[in-house]
Amino acid sequence: MTETMKRWVLARRPNGFPVDADFRLEEVPMPEPAEGEILVAVSHLSLDPYMRGRMDDVASYTAPQELDRTMGGGAAGLVIASRSDKFKEGDLAFGMFGWATHGALPASECRKLDPALSPSTSLGVLGMPGFTAWAGLEAYARMKEGETLAVAAATGPVGSMVGQLAQRKGLRAVGIAGGPEKCGLLTDRFGFDAAVDHRAHGSAKEMRAALAEVCPDGIDIYFENVGGPVLGGALPLMNLHGRIIICGMIAWYSGESDETGAIPLQKLWRLALVKRLTVQGLLQTDHVARFRDFAAEVTPLVKEGKIAYLEDVSEGFETMPAAFFSMLKGGNTGKQVVKV
Repeated sequence: MTETMKRWVLARRPNGFPVDADFRLEEVPMPEPAEGEILVAVSHLSLDPYMRGRMDDVASYTAPQELDRTMGGGAAGLVIASRSDKFKEGDLAFGMFGWATHGALPASECRKLDPALSPSTSLGVLGMPGFTAWAGLEAYARMKEGETLAVAAATGPVGSMVGQLAQRKGLRAVGIAGGPEKCGLLTDRFGFDAAVDHRAHGSAKEMRAALAEVCPDGIDIYFENVGGPVLGGALPLMNLHGRIIICGMIAWYSGESDETGAIPLQKLWRLALVKRLTVQGLLQTDHVARFRDFAAEVTPLVKEGKIAYLEDVSEGFETMPAAFFSMLKGGNTGKQVVKV
């Protein structure tokens, strides 16, 4: 066993969009697992939009990322040492090991993985993003057969799961993605009923017109991952008693602004009143008690090919920051993963 490991730490807080200098690659001593812990050699690391929010020192639903500490995040790999009867050497495990090549955590905080599936699936389709989609729909969508659901960032691991699960309940799924290639994936690979290219419609007015064409009966459920003009285009199309589930707003994570961000509160409040909208924030951490229900339902569907998924794999631990920047700008196609 090597005596050292590598990790990425947050060197400083970003001013706007993050840059290389905000991170630092370090070589540090390999941790030794304490009683009840396991040591994992990480093979796959997750990159997720929420990580950008944690880089700012502001009050939020979770503590800010500490400076000069390993960047937080989920990862999966091989158990190389165990001091717990829940895992043995050679098992595959998922845990919040962060941006590191190795990690030691209590076995109680880790999840044993099915060796029949790639460890990377625990980061996306069968991990936090897939569970977020499932939990949001189960808890808040009040889905009815024949309704129209629209979802932004639809080729990502959350959005693609949202659309496929909605269709399995008999809803019409409309996906919003960036570029013709991603829109083609929505209809051809993920089976969405329609797709809208937000890069071809840069303003909220243009987005509204494009969405109206493919949502002639309006939108009953809008699953929000983006914010920006995409949100501005969807809001006027919400039907009576529509549901808006707010999962993320990646367009605004680095302090950007646009016409939608400048909508007067009184206008938005009136829309919510007149349409009797339900606007619900979604954090998967509120629903962790149901993760087993999610896994029991969705894992067989993934194994049988009834739920499609895509992974955008960046090769090499040193590519973490570059892959992160690309994901924040929508450069990934599917779940962004880094393979050590």
